[in-house]
Amino acid sequence: MHKILSNNQIAQDVYLMTVEGTFEGRMGQFYMLRAWGHYPVLSRPISIYNLEPDSIQFLYKAGGEGTARFASLRPGDSIQLEGPFGNGFPEVDGKTALVGGGIGIAPLFYTARQLDKPDIYLGFRGASYMTEAFAPYASELVVRVDANLLLDVDMQKYDNIFVCGPLGMMEAAARMAEGLETKLYVSLEKRMACGIGACYGCSVRTASGNRKVCSDGPVFQAQEVAWHEKLSV
Repeated sequence: MHKILSNNQIAQDVYLMTVEGTFEGRMGQFYMLRAWGHYPVLSRPISIYNLEPDSIQFLYKAGGEGTARFASLRPGDSIQLEGPFGNGFPEVDGKTALVGGGIGIAPLFYTARQLDKPDIYLGFRGASYMTEAFAPYASELVVRVDANLLLDVDMQKYDNIFVCGPLGMMEAAARMAEGLETKLYVSLEKRMACGIGACYGCSVRTASGNRKVCSDGPVFQAQEVAWHEKLSV
């Protein structure tokens, strides 16, 4: 168990939790979080927002029963963390862009810190949040509220693009990248039971068959994903 240092609401239903301890993780990986006993049955997968030598941060949206319980936690409370899990964003060369929609910005902050000044595109509904944190790590920062963020992204400019956000946005980005030399990577979200690939509960259809979001992903090359299967994420 680890001690919560802070758990602040930074937008409607959006919270930034800081947990004390020494942790590891690569860009795009996640932890399984749990702040209860036997119920709810499943822990919750939450992406690494940031890592420091003495703490880890998670940016999450309180929507279901588990995340609502996270939102009620206060400094000094305890939480169980297991991880890091998953295959995150790859190490890449060349000009790179990060594209995040809504709470999909969560894994992109730590990612931005590991890269050499990527261009960063962030889109929101209603109101933006945490954009000032991204600014020091961006060569160019574009923020859009209640607009189609992808209209600002000239994919041909980039060698690599990392995308995380609503399924429709990621699918649209995949269509835009068809036929280009740009390598497009998407971070998928699915309910997970084990986090290590043992239960197959988070399988998605890809060009090479069923893959597990928790262990094969959550990051996949966009061209691998069978978007026509209408993934339920």
